Amino acid sequence: MDFEDRISIATPEGVDIELDLAGAGSRMAAGLIDVAIQGTILLALGVLTLGRETVGVAIFTVAAFGVIFVYPLFFETLMSGRTPGKRLTGLRVIRMGGRPVGFVASAVRNVVRLADWLPAGYGIGIVAIIASPRDQRLGDLAAGTVVVRERSSRRARRSIVEARDGVLGAGLDGAGRDPSGGSPPGSGWDVGAVTPREVATVRRFMMRRGDLNPKARLELAEELVQRLQAKVAGAPEGLPPEIFLEKLLQAKERLL
Repeated sequence: MDFEDRISIATPEGVDIELDLAGAGSRMAAGLIDVAIQGTILLALGVLTLGRETVGVAIFTVAAFGVIFVYPLFFETLMSGRTPGKRLTGLRVIRMGGRPVGFVASAVRNVVRLADWLPAGYGIGIVAIIASPRDQRLGDLAAGTVVVRERSSRRARRSIVEARDGVLGAGLDGAGRDPSGGSPPGSGWDVGAVTPREVATVRRFMMRRGDLNPKARLELAEELVQRLQAKVAGAPEGLPPEIFLEKLLQAKERLL
């Protein structure tokens, strides 16, 4: 079912996160929106250039190449894996490891798109999406990418912002410190049961959290807190996940 397919991604932090995969129907809807936008641009270019004989044809040919091939590459690389069609339908292209799609991966998946269009009407691409366990077309298989849903991304982003605002409202700065010079963050916490490997995992997450999309970032932070909370004594209840992890690291550093 299009709304039930999920993928579990093992991150370098040693935590698995699950994301909803985009099926053939939702991807086709996004593709139709992009094709409509591209068609509108091409129509406007044709009106402006094709009446100018040879020069106009040359200009139109170069511009058409840009609209057809550079359009998806530009948006996927610079707009976090989202073309306008994907943005409107709540989809995003990511790499299999959960990282944002880069220039090379986007270029590969969009060059192979030519094969996905065969024999007509995106025939091979649709068959590949349906047959693939990760709903990947040929371009995704070649580039090591998947298309996932972002229906909860706004809520996740808002949760992160609200968590930070809650810390600020409690008299702490954005890093979880008390600006009034009171007790150091994490004081009174017993973190002796947290292993060096677990500390390294938390540090890696904190270092690369900015590379994760909001939904994955929140889910990963919550998963780490669930694994570690039972090993920490003296921590107050209700701390936002990332603040808990920051304070845990600070408490651990004081033991060194």
